[in-house]
Amino acid sequence: MSNAMLAAARLYNNPRYFDPSEIRIRQNKIRRQRIVRRQYILLSLVVSILLFVMMFFKLSVLTDAQSDTFEPEYKYYKTVTVYSGDTLWDIASNNYNSGKYSDMNSYINEILSINSITDADQVKAGESLIIPYFSKEFK
Repeated sequence: MSNAMLAAARLYNNPRYFDPSEIRIRQNKIRRQRIVRRQYILLSLVVSILLFVMMFFKLSVLTDAQSDTFEPEYKYYKTVTVYSGDTLWDIASNNYNSGKYSDMNSYINEILSINSITDADQVKAGESLIIPYFSKEFK
């Protein structure tokens, strides 16, 4: 039944235009539309909840949030004079902070990079090296 005939049947409220099979078909169509509408609403609700949970997790759990007792350590640089018999390893071991560097080699590589040195054996007595260090005191 076309929409125009359906509108006319409703307008005149004449049951002769409504065949029982047409009524059943129309009711099934309305029922399917409601089911699809509910599915879209449910899908959008699930997606919204998932997005909210992912954003909450990313912004709260995965951040580097610190406790109330956390005291930050600030990175500073100082100049160290190399004396006879000193090696870069000795100088680095005196200032190494295991909490900030994965190992001594990464700390030495940073010292080499800061001072534009390509080889650790190039360090000679009398030279001044810039060494990074960490302190809880804000200067």
